[in-house]
Amino acid sequence: MALCVLSIAKQVSAQQAGTVKSENPPAIPLQHCTKGQAEQAALVLDANWRWVHNVGGYQNCFTNGEWNQAFCPDPETCRKNCALEGIDAKGYSETYGVQGLPEGVELKYVSPSGNVGSRLYVTDRADAYKTFKLLNREFTLDVDVSKLACGMNGAVYFVEMDPLGGKGKNHNAAGAKYGTGYCDAQCALEKFENSEERGICCAELDIWEANRHASAYTVHPCSTEGPSRCEGIDCGFGEGNRWSGLCDKDGCDMNPFRMLNKSFYGPGAEYVVDTTRPMTVVTQFLTHDGSDEGTLSEIRRIYLQAGKVIAHANSNVDGVEGNSITDEFCNAGKAAFGDFDHHQAKGGLRNMGEAMKRGMVLTLSLWDDGATQMRWLDSTFPPDAPAEQLGVLRGPCDPMVGTTDHLRQHNPDAWVRYTNLKYGEIGTTYAAGGRRLESRTLVV
Repeated sequence: MALCVLSIAKQVSAQQAGTVKSENPPAIPLQHCTKGQAEQAALVLDANWRWVHNVGGYQNCFTNGEWNQAFCPDPETCRKNCALEGIDAKGYSETYGVQGLPEGVELKYVSPSGNVGSRLYVTDRADAYKTFKLLNREFTLDVDVSKLACGMNGAVYFVEMDPLGGKGKNHNAAGAKYGTGYCDAQCALEKFENSEERGICCAELDIWEANRHASAYTVHPCSTEGPSRCEGIDCGFGEGNRWSGLCDKDGCDMNPFRMLNKSFYGPGAEYVVDTTRPMTVVTQFLTHDGSDEGTLSEIRRIYLQAGKVIAHANSNVDGVEGNSITDEFCNAGKAAFGDFDHHQAKGGLRNMGEAMKRGMVLTLSLWDDGATQMRWLDSTFPPDAPAEQLGVLRGPCDPMVGTTDHLRQHNPDAWVRYTNLKYGEIGTTYAAGGRRLESRTLVV
């Protein structure tokens, strides 16, 4: 089994492809450790961030949250009349704050032009998203969240998007090259769809959602295969319908602070994982029999920092054991916190493993949260629940500092860095690896 050493290789529903600027996305190094080779990859910005204008012209189709009725009297006509524009290298860095690095990428919270946040997908540098099949494999990257304040989320996750971004469907002539086709377990709304009752659902595997004060990784299985259009209850939209939809919106999460291990992750040397410094994050996707054809049975997290291998924190919640995501951990956590167990209703880890077998697209992002101030990650959630109630406290943050107005005023220079992306067989992506542990507790 070869050990990996990184080498450097050089919702909008859609829509036509613009011709004003040629798309020139930043390359991102990606190492396939089992094969011992660098792969060609790039990062393409999601369609929702792009300039949308009339086909063959320069007039905006969408301005200040409103559609131009001359081009967009209805969604179908809008898709025919409007084009998504390409982004050149200068546009990626200055307009959207996406700065390529020799080993990866830096995403700025507020770009030099004033754009807030970004969401990007890993492509094969052609016209398709790269699909990852990671059962019985591990995925590793280096992360620097030292500049991310309460209320921010630097997220790395996989979603079961169409590799072509829906190209050739629904008048979509743009496709993955222009960042179309996004879906997730929240059943994301489409920009070209004027109804807030319609979305696109798909399985979502959040391997990293974090700022410098809190972190979580979360499994969101769905009763779908690939992206599925939904409406109303099937999307989980509307009061009382959250647990009636196609996907597990809540998911099963592993958040050390929520599991009462409050000294594990945070800014400073007093924490086991010090977020003022870069760290290596390893996520292992283990099957019940150790084979590629097996059933997903455990998702394990390992950190490397300052030359040390660090196991994820153990749960300190009575009745909830372990330091990794398993069905047993998820079931016990739902029971302890009094949460509805939509995770098992949607097939749990077994169903998530089936989506992983089909292949998932890697997403890198940085965002703020106007709806909940990211309280579900780093503060108290649900907002109306008492903080002393078990499972409500997710992190140490005051939700008032997580509002979008506060963040954009006081933290415009924030950024996150994702570097040294690697994947391969268990134990091949980090220097201290090389063996599968039979125990669910890593001894360091």
